[in-house]
Amino acid sequence: MARGTLRRSMVAGGAVVVLVGCAANGGGTPQSLETVLGSGQEITVSSPTPSPTPVGPAGLLPIPGEVGKIDMGELPPVISSIPTSRKVVFLTIDDGWEQDPGFARQVLKKRIPITVFAMRDAVEARGPIDPAATGGRFVGAGGWSYFQDLGVPIENHTLTHPNMRTLGFDAQKAEICGASRAIKRRMGVRPLLFRPPFGNYNTDTLRAAKECGIRVVLLWTASVQPGGKIAYQTPDKKLHAGDILLLHFRPNLSRDFRVLVNKIKRRGFALGNLDAYLDEAMR
Repeated sequence: MARGTLRRSMVAGGAVVVLVGCAANGGGTPQSLETVLGSGQEITVSSPTPSPTPVGPAGLLPIPGEVGKIDMGELPPVISSIPTSRKVVFLTIDDGWEQDPGFARQVLKKRIPITVFAMRDAVEARGPIDPAATGGRFVGAGGWSYFQDLGVPIENHTLTHPNMRTLGFDAQKAEICGASRAIKRRMGVRPLLFRPPFGNYNTDTLRAAKECGIRVVLLWTASVQPGGKIAYQTPDKKLHAGDILLLHFRPNLSRDFRVLVNKIKRRGFALGNLDAYLDEAMR
């Protein structure tokens, strides 16, 4: 993988391979199309069903020269916003406890760009449920298939949601690498982004993340509270170009998400494709 490339290329189409007939002697050796045609045999080849027309990635994409560069040092950089002056923000959502089909329908129908930071124990509803997720109707309802159906990037948020600063290097590596393996096994793509629980990390976290194949440690500039209210981390209490917003899979997510998206658009901001912007910033 090139140093500045975050996401692997996806193939939009594919080749169709057709095996025609078997050898006349009754053996199992396939014959070439040329041999069959030359023998005078009559054959019928059904046309494959056309693939759907690719619609491209969801969300606003960067324009050339728009995005500032991220310094890619020896360890993964820690960023909380995207370096751009364009009025674009990015939606990220953590954990995975409340798997509301109404939220999934919104994302799919309106092609809203989100990036999920999945925590294994939340997705699989293992162990004690986060108190903030109690009262939800869909806790652990779909498991990993819910996130597969969303069709969005699924990134790393550890196995069990510990405070990484309280763990040694080996324990941190087990949390991060274990989560990456779980996501790769279920989603088919290994995470390249990591969000430490509570936003807490240290140098061991960055070292462990690197050894687990993580390219960027991603924090946030504002969090979204119940009712779609935005809790800002800036003194002026406003959205800014390049902001990364943090949500959680919690009760009433479908309603709160609708309120949030409408609020962002009313304030003149677009929703950006995080992968595309990070790719540009890392070139």
